[in-house]
Amino acid sequence: MASTRRGLPAFSFERFVFFSRAIRTGRALPSGDMQIMIEYAEIHADEAKQQFGDICRLTIACVADGASIGFIDASDGDAIVRFWLGALESLERGERRIWLACHEGKVVGTVTLAQSMMPNGRHRAEVAKLMVHPQARRQGIARELMQRAEQAAWEKSLSLLVLDTRSGDPATALYLSLGWQIAGEIPDYAQSTMGAFDATTLMYKTAAPGIS
Repeated sequence: MASTRRGLPAFSFERFVFFSRAIRTGRALPSGDMQIMIEYAEIHADEAKQQFGDICRLTIACVADGASIGFIDASDGDAIVRFWLGALESLERGERRIWLACHEGKVVGTVTLAQSMMPNGRHRAEVAKLMVHPQARRQGIARELMQRAEQAAWEKSLSLLVLDTRSGDPATALYLSLGWQIAGEIPDYAQSTMGAFDATTLMYKTAAPGIS
């Protein structure tokens, strides 16, 4: 039965194949560590559908580079497509927000903010899928994306943000520099792209007094 929600049709095999094919084409980024001009924006469902291929290609590039973002095989485009289709539906329902960083119209970074939908957790949200293309790193993109997501959370009167990150990853230093706190560590939490089981560090950040 077709969905009655605006914009995003019900999942179908044809729709899945369409998006799977969309991630197989795209322009290359400038190579090396050159400084590039970056534009940042929060996107809505219609815009996210237009950028779907780029978002999936970004995810594939990060997984291929060893990032721990939920996927273990960069060649498994089907799993990546399924995840982002679900994320777009969550975005349409107002349960998730997505920010993109773009260079010349091409997506080079993203972060999502997923608010808890449970009655006892409406004061909190999870920061997830913070990604920067391997060829666009060391530009301050991850920091800018994090700050935008945090500011949006505080403006919505959320008081608690949470995230998890692979223990020992460089991202931990970024989070600590932004005022995040370590809550603890879980061993053998997630399988890596190399097949090992890595620990994850649980982190949180509370709204500063006076922020609402």
